[in-house]
Amino acid sequence: MRQELHSLHVSTRGKGLVPIDRAVLDWVAGTGIETGLLTLWCRHTSASLCVQENADPTVRVDIERYFETLVPEQPGRYIHDDEGPDDMPAHLRAMLTNTQLSIPVSGGCPVLGLWQGLYLFEHRSRPHRREIVLHLIGT
Repeated sequence: MRQELHSLHVSTRGKGLVPIDRAVLDWVAGTGIETGLLTLWCRHTSASLCVQENADPTVRVDIERYFETLVPEQPGRYIHDDEGPDDMPAHLRAMLTNTQLSIPVSGGCPVLGLWQGLYLFEHRSRPHRREIVLHLIGT
């Protein structure tokens, strides 16, 4: 049994789903581990991770719009606004989504469905540099 650990740094332009699958797939392939379990961990409380459709970009648009409706930025609605009006909504959106993913690895590749991609979901309005820790254990 082997383990590998890596930090992936992702620059965002503000709110939205940022594809990260190419970087993750390349790193997994480079480890030489054929069969195992990949864990992705987002080290932030205002961003998250998700597996979502990667074929039709309108899916991402609809998801982003849905979260704007579900957790709106409204002045006076939240007590916590230390970093601006998107501060508390970003924390709530991260809480409603995932900060960790576990994905099986087979044949040296994460086992994703035909239309599945990996995304960092940025919940803040301003650009950020996010860190995702990748841990792979297997043979």
